[in-house]
Amino acid sequence: MKNRLLTLLCLTSMGMQALAQEPNAAYRQQIDGTKLSFEMQAIPGGSFAMGSKNGNKDEAPIHQVKIDPFWMSKFEVIWDIYEPFLYKDYETNNSVGAIPPQVDAVTRPTKPYLDMTFGMGKAGKPALAMTQYNAIQFCKWLYARTGVFYRLPTEAEWEYACRAGSAADYAFGNDAKKLGEYAWYKGNSDKKTHEVGQKKPNAWGLYDMHGNVAEWTYDQYEPDFYASLGKGEANNPVAVATKLYPLVIRGGSYDDDAKALRSAARSASEPAWKQIDPQIPKSNWWFPEAPFIGIRLVRPVNPPSKADIEAYYDKAPIKDY
Repeated sequence: MKNRLLTLLCLTSMGMQALAQEPNAAYRQQIDGTKLSFEMQAIPGGSFAMGSKNGNKDEAPIHQVKIDPFWMSKFEVIWDIYEPFLYKDYETNNSVGAIPPQVDAVTRPTKPYLDMTFGMGKAGKPALAMTQYNAIQFCKWLYARTGVFYRLPTEAEWEYACRAGSAADYAFGNDAKKLGEYAWYKGNSDKKTHEVGQKKPNAWGLYDMHGNVAEWTYDQYEPDFYASLGKGEANNPVAVATKLYPLVIRGGSYDDDAKALRSAARSASEPAWKQIDPQIPKSNWWFPEAPFIGIRLVRPVNPPSKADIEAYYDKAPIKDY
């Protein structure tokens, strides 16, 4: 299974070298059968220097990475789009007809036992506090609704898209004093999330890559992963997860300081984020003590086969402890 998923991510799902095409333009994805839609930005393929020599130890060494083209969601996934997956009655209210059988067959998250907005509100604001497994199942629901393969970004794709051609600490340069123009973070957020798209976008038209909520990637967090890639240019690298903790989240959140919002900054999930969960074993779906994690979507230019798509979506959850 690990090898198959690695093939999926490194070859078909990001576009095989011989077949890769540049995405032509941004587009709006209608969620079929509903009144809902979301926007996707075209991210050109290319090479970049991943990591930082002035950051934390896990950001070194700086290494060259080649990334195939893809689309990425213009904004973090908001509650308006996520809740139809979470609540069937909400989906019914936003549908223009009966829910198709293939959509209804997708397993929904267990209902959270507390307010997962943590009092910060929902309208136009990023969905949050879901596990990585939850985020991938949301992508499966989108696939059932749209027929389009959406997935989480790899860590390398995320940093590449965040930088948008910049080699500086942030997409806009090195001056952290300008961060407030682009991000909600500890210095200006009033300790809460905000509606997406209120700050300036990066050069590739992506909003809130720095701050608001941190975002899931697909990768296992390995402090020395960059060093393990060796010399030369790495082609679409990914650390395929084989254990539940830790996994990589990127971008920093409304509750982080400026350093944690740098393009190269890496963060890792931890079991303490489920400490107050009363269930044994802990939930596969929620992190009740992580109201700072959200989702951003990727669509590969060349979609994988149906079998590989199912392998990505149907990977069994790893039981928590």
